[in-house]
Amino acid sequence: MNKHQLVQTLRNSNGLSKQEAEQVVNLFFNELSDSLIRGNRVEIRGFCSFFVKKYGAYTGSNPQTGKKVKIPSKKLPFFKAGKELKERVDR
Repeated sequence: MNKHQLVQTLRNSNGLSKQEAEQVVNLFFNELSDSLIRGNRVEIRGFCSFFVKKYGAYTGSNPQTGKKVKIPSKKLPFFKAGKELKERVDR
């Protein structure tokens, strides 16, 4: 399912206009993103949690040349499925 299909499903199941459904979906994703940017964990009980992992800088090597390369620190978003979601998918 992509974002457009989610908007359509929300629209059809709740009698919303296309614009209203898009606003709801955009609001959800914007708030989720903003919360992760602030370093907060987002938990949707029974479904999943989103969080940010921080990685420190390290020295790597370019596989083509073998040269040492400094890799800067970074933050990456992660998704962890909740227990109920895991059980539903496994059925």
